[in-house]
Amino acid sequence: MRYTRNYSDEIDRLKKEIETADAIVIGAGAGLSTAAGFTYSGERFERFFSDFEAKYGFRDMYSGGFFPFETQEEMWAYWSRFIWCNRYMDIDNGTYKTLFELMKDKDYFVITTNVDHQFQRAGFDKSRLFYTQGDYGLFQCSEPCHDKTYDNEEIVKDMIEFQADMKIPTELIPKCPKCGKPMTMNLRSDDKFVEDEGWHRAAEHYDNFLQAHSGQHILFLELGVGYNTPVIIKYPFWKMTAQNPKAVYACLNYGEAYAPDEIVEQSICIDGDIRDVLNKLV
Repeated sequence: MRYTRNYSDEIDRLKKEIETADAIVIGAGAGLSTAAGFTYSGERFERFFSDFEAKYGFRDMYSGGFFPFETQEEMWAYWSRFIWCNRYMDIDNGTYKTLFELMKDKDYFVITTNVDHQFQRAGFDKSRLFYTQGDYGLFQCSEPCHDKTYDNEEIVKDMIEFQADMKIPTELIPKCPKCGKPMTMNLRSDDKFVEDEGWHRAAEHYDNFLQAHSGQHILFLELGVGYNTPVIIKYPFWKMTAQNPKAVYACLNYGEAYAPDEIVEQSICIDGDIRDVLNKLV
């Protein structure tokens, strides 16, 4: 059902749950990063990609990520800019840092489909994070011939510094150190996504956290999760709330604040801007 409860009352309820919960599981989706200023269209797109827009006509970064560029040199010119402005630039408007201030003294764990590394940049403990879908800051073999990922910050810097006419120098095209085939982004888009040692370790930490707090007063705090991949965060949160009468499910989502009837009495749904809500909670 969609909620009609009073906005301020729901924020007060959520504030109390954050204060009293034995543990908090944060599930974060794209809406959280959007609230933090990581928009893929409009002014940010035009500032960094106006030349690509003029040549190819796409009007947002997301569309450009799927564009069939004719050469690796042009493709990496695009992706190096994309990676830099969505992974390495410090543009958070305070949303992630506010969330960290709310959580830093709590027993928390984060599972997220976001790939922009913003939780760590805001101060969250790396051992309490599970990035399920990859990281803009990692490359992998496109084959892949082995299950390892590679930090890309330095090579991305070089791609940006030395690109010209929307192309990087050929010698900067990243190659797999094992087989020599082209590298690609460590982003889950098909069955070639590399789940490296760090990925499996994070998955184990998440499972251990859930088991350690089984049956306790857990707050499942869902932030900006839509319906592109609901089986990763949303549906499991609903299920775990239904199975635990002490659990509370909280959904913060602009335009999509929803909870199923089966857990309606255990739910807090706030339809509003996440940044605004977090500021009110602080």
